[in-house]
Amino acid sequence: MLSNAAVNCGFTIRDFYEKPELGIHCVGYVAELFDLLPVTHWFFSLPWIRELGITLEYKDTLPPVSTGPIMSEPEEVEKLVPIEKEDLKKGSTIPLFYGLYDYVQQNLPHTLVPISYGFDLCGAGAELVGVENFIMWTFTEPDIAHKLIDTYVGTSINGADILSDKYGMAMLIVGSILANNDIFSDEMVEEFSAKKMHTYVDQCFRKGAGPQIFYHLCGNHETDYKVFKKNLVWSPFNVLEIGYMGQNEFPAELLKNEFQDVTTIMPGVDTKLMINPNPKKVYERAKEVVLAGRDAKKGFILGTTCETPPYTIPGNLLALTRAARDFGTYGTW
Repeated sequence: MLSNAAVNCGFTIRDFYEKPELGIHCVGYVAELFDLLPVTHWFFSLPWIRELGITLEYKDTLPPVSTGPIMSEPEEVEKLVPIEKEDLKKGSTIPLFYGLYDYVQQNLPHTLVPISYGFDLCGAGAELVGVENFIMWTFTEPDIAHKLIDTYVGTSINGADILSDKYGMAMLIVGSILANNDIFSDEMVEEFSAKKMHTYVDQCFRKGAGPQIFYHLCGNHETDYKVFKKNLVWSPFNVLEIGYMGQNEFPAELLKNEFQDVTTIMPGVDTKLMINPNPKKVYERAKEVVLAGRDAKKGFILGTTCETPPYTIPGNLLALTRAARDFGTYGTW
């Protein structure tokens, strides 16, 4: 739930991202309205890259997007180093989240969970040179591709360190979005994403962040899902969401069977259904997902296969939560 919260409250997608305090308050309100998890959050998919030199542009119907790569040659990449803590404090991301969490602490204290976002480690590194260059370099200049990701990972670790210094903890959200089976083999997903996610979480934990983790594997992870179980850090409190297997939802039963020993699972209803004016179809599909995964050993959360679409129909969101209550309530099955 991101900008859909603002849309539900009568604002725009752009309002959500340009006015973070408004956006996070909308998330808190809609969470209460639909009886969702009472945790406020606000972010976009490219945290920390402004400190590395990228310029972001706000759009009317999209999250902030990069205006374009800032490097084109391997020699430029070789000079990159992670941004140190003191420099991060003077940047734009840390002051933004300080202001955001202080606002929540004052106005919605019962929903405050300080979160540090690594998000798409592979994809964010690629933004510095452009996705096409990055993908080419994973084959022709793998050391340069690793350097790009490692620079972003190191910067993100320092960011989590700063937030945990102030708030005493920092939940981590990290994922694999660009690195998926539509683009890379299982071996390359492991090399350029899963292992980087391990490093990120391990080092963040050592600096005081965590122990909560949300792993978001977006897109098609048809076969590469197998490399994540052995590479990721599993804490006592983590949630794993995998979006798709090919063109279809990642099966809840498979997610349960593969990962229930190490994590709470978060299967999802296809986002396409959430913008289709047919709440009954959402309800029936959600029922199937819940029944397939609700007895997972470490727990089950019902979601959607990616971000709840900005123009999700409120009736569909109600259908989703109703199915979770009807078929997922402990003690009724």
